Amino acid sequence: MICASSAMFSVADLTRTFGGVRAVDSLSFNVREGSITGIIGPNGAGKTTVFNVVTGVYRPTAGKVFFRNEEISGLRPDRVVRKGIARTFQNIRLFNRLSCLENVLTPLLQREECSFAGAILGMPRARAVESDLRDQAMGLLSDLGLEKYACSRASTLSYGMQRKLEIARALATEPELLLLDEPAAGMNPEETMSLARLIAEVREKFNVTILLIEHHMDLVMNICSPIIVMNFGALLAMGTPEEIRNNPEVVAAYLGKEKKRNERS
Repeated sequence: MICASSAMFSVADLTRTFGGVRAVDSLSFNVREGSITGIIGPNGAGKTTVFNVVTGVYRPTAGKVFFRNEEISGLRPDRVVRKGIARTFQNIRLFNRLSCLENVLTPLLQREECSFAGAILGMPRARAVESDLRDQAMGLLSDLGLEKYACSRASTLSYGMQRKLEIARALATEPELLLLDEPAAGMNPEETMSLARLIAEVREKFNVTILLIEHHMDLVMNICSPIIVMNFGALLAMGTPEEIRNNPEVVAAYLGKEKKRNERS
């Protein structure tokens, strides 16, 4: 069993079943504060299910989730966010009809304690708070290289820019732990390397710990340590990029297949 007290975040013997299928099977691992930890594995290995259990989308069938030495297993998604955990999604979930600024402003407004009545009546404090939040939202857009798109609808952005906007919106909740679910999906090699640099910069600038799921091995091997490998819902291996690259079980189950797939594409 993983010792929760030894890490910022951990799962211990985590299991999630759907009918008779074990999507996550007695999984245990730690995430060290300040790290960029990667989760890799074949499609269907249970990676996104782990994120869904951690963030309260699903309740665990068995096992526990710990954050800052507190068990958070089964908390509602909104309470998980308040604890300091935010996420992005494998399938982008933006407010497509809203502007980029409004997308980032929404979680900032939800976090603010300014009264509804004050906002409706335009009281001085409410106006000052709104102005400050708009400045914060613009700052986040600038940090992600999106400031010139502030007034553009989210739906008009390129796929890569929408990925960045989703990260900006997640950062607006002021997380301590940021979960990124396939942030480089749909990106070309140049965009992927640019995103890798951005993720490293986000970790430093926002003092946030990052746990990411990714299939782009160049990104994972360049910025993640340790790397967790899942297969059929269970932990197959965990180690440094070099250890994972040279692990025969990992090569047989995943890396060898990924290499062949990349050679064909």
